[in-house]
Amino acid sequence: MKKLLYIILSSILFIECGQPKDPVSQTINSKNSTDTRNLKDLNISILIDLSDRIDPEKNSNPTMEYFQRDIEYIKAIDKGFLDHIKTKKVIQLNDQMQVFFNPEPSDPKMNELTKDLKVSFDRNTTKDNISMVEKSYASLPSQIYQSAIQDKKYIGSDIWEFFKNKVKDYCVKDDHRNILFILTDGYMYHKDSKFSEGKMTSYLTPELIKSLKLTASDYKSKIQSEKLGFVKANDDLENLEVIVLGINPVKGNPFEEDVIKEYWESWFKEMKINKYQIKSADLPSNLEPIILKAISGKN
Repeated sequence: MKKLLYIILSSILFIECGQPKDPVSQTINSKNSTDTRNLKDLNISILIDLSDRIDPEKNSNPTMEYFQRDIEYIKAIDKGFLDHIKTKKVIQLNDQMQVFFNPEPSDPKMNELTKDLKVSFDRNTTKDNISMVEKSYASLPSQIYQSAIQDKKYIGSDIWEFFKNKVKDYCVKDDHRNILFILTDGYMYHKDSKFSEGKMTSYLTPELIKSLKLTASDYKSKIQSEKLGFVKANDDLENLEVIVLGINPVKGNPFEEDVIKEYWESWFKEMKINKYQIKSADLPSNLEPIILKAISGKN
């Protein structure tokens, strides 16, 4: 009897093991499925500083003009975003990317271009949508910079005001991984939001750094002891990651770049931004891997 029972049980196990797996599970690659479940929805924002830093006459660079570097940085950001999109099933898509200026250019054409660069992906996304985004980010940023350079009415960039009044509404979305890329030379100035509180300021210029005598190796202790830095513009930005690209200090002060980065780092910490990177205006080929790694979240 025991022998018969053993034969029956063995037959049942053999039949069950030989049956095909659930058709739904067959459509999922086990490695990719684990990665996909761990991926978060992305909300990527790009804030462009359209000050005269991009002027190829005033700030020329024979290796590669700074506006051209910006364009390639944007292409790398787009690539990282689309690489993320391609790892997800269509039904899981809930991601977006957009470009901002502050203040907005008066040229209606510029504003139309930024509308075309605001993209979102959801379960209705098709492969054609992805191709359209690739084409838009391959051509439109160049049109934006060329328009600004030809116009020569550089509107500047009120980064401080953007953080005070707009960053939470524009760049922070619930249940998303929020990443803000800022393309700037690191100096911060706009006539509409220039003020100070004690020795803290809403701006940073080469002239200010010079007047504060932040030109020696003791710059950090001086910043701390004299309570220098940016005035805090916002609070509770823990859900925002920031990556600053394009730091480009003026010549003559060997500690200029260090001072700029110290100002930005202290400012981010004050606003409780825990995850940030501040990168110099390096060649795009050097910064692209850093950009892609930051977007992938594999830092």
